[in-house]
Amino acid sequence: MKSAMSPQSKLPDVGTTIFTVIGQLSAEHNALNLSQGAPNFSCQPALIDAVTQAMRAGHNQYAPMSGLAALRHALAAKVEAIYGSHYDADSEVTVIASASEGIYSAISALVHPGDEVIYFEPAFDSYSPIVRLQGATPVPIGLSLEDFSIDWDEVACAINSRTRMIIINSPHNPTGAILQQQDIDRLTALTRNSDIIILSDEVYEHVVFDGHRHESMARHAELAERSVIVSSFGKTYHVTGWRVGYCLAPRALMEEIRKVHQFMVFAADTPMQVAFAEALADPQSYLGLADFYQHKRDLLVTALQGSRFELLPSYGSFFMLARFSHFSPLSDDEFVLSLIRDHQIATIPLSAFYHHNQPTGLIRLSFAKDDETLYEGARRLSGV
Repeated sequence: MKSAMSPQSKLPDVGTTIFTVIGQLSAEHNALNLSQGAPNFSCQPALIDAVTQAMRAGHNQYAPMSGLAALRHALAAKVEAIYGSHYDADSEVTVIASASEGIYSAISALVHPGDEVIYFEPAFDSYSPIVRLQGATPVPIGLSLEDFSIDWDEVACAINSRTRMIIINSPHNPTGAILQQQDIDRLTALTRNSDIIILSDEVYEHVVFDGHRHESMARHAELAERSVIVSSFGKTYHVTGWRVGYCLAPRALMEEIRKVHQFMVFAADTPMQVAFAEALADPQSYLGLADFYQHKRDLLVTALQGSRFELLPSYGSFFMLARFSHFSPLSDDEFVLSLIRDHQIATIPLSAFYHHNQPTGLIRLSFAKDDETLYEGARRLSGV
């Protein structure tokens, strides 16, 4: 239909996300999917049974704006047991309609026009656009391409009177890096006695490998007092399409976040909340996740040993990076397209996680797949 209007875009340089583009190309070429960070296997049948029972029991209307009380109290108990930090279930825990909604609500509520927000690239693609939509300025700081560590001296130089927020993500998408104690120490020192809020994207909190500890902001009292933590039931329970997550923050911050949340979705899906409250009663439902995904990471690493790719360490998340620049002159985008067209295997170019599409010579592989898919994906990649 012809439009009678010519809208002025708030995001004129933003098009369709790389994930959609790769998905469409993969479908055209019948490519095997190692690109998307979504499992291709089912969740536990008991979880589906619990949702079904909740629907049949009549839990089909709006939940309270902040989330079902049973789920909020279960979350508060879980966080205190794991991280040792107490959040009031009524005023400091909110159930959200996906981690993405929580990130948007937090930035929208707490960042104002003229503010600056520091984040680290490569980065999940929503951070910068959300900041810009608030009339604020995103300030990207590049992670080391060797080990994807944070240069805290560069962060110190970037902080000024306009710095309102620092966004961190650990375990990190897309690199699989995790925060270490030295990172916590520097972040604490740099934000002490400031008005800087930390937005901590912890959707892979239970997917940390090799005996490492997840350094949640909830684990560190001084940081917890200025942090908004966002996490995801979808990532933890293999149900990314259910779009339910949760947010933790001190009461003063949460009050502002809820003001935005209530006008975005009001409340997350009710029957799913009932089911997650039941699932949390069994700690092994999330504490066993690290071993589950470490097996998949190790399977893919072993299967790719004979390939030309150099695999970088993955300490957490669903992802690992593979270097190709030592055998191909192509850009990240060109190389990914060649994999889809010539080898029927879909991956993600790491350059897509930079605001200026910086070439890196690296691609991201997802191992949130069944074993058969991982073996076949490795076979196709080994033919490159």
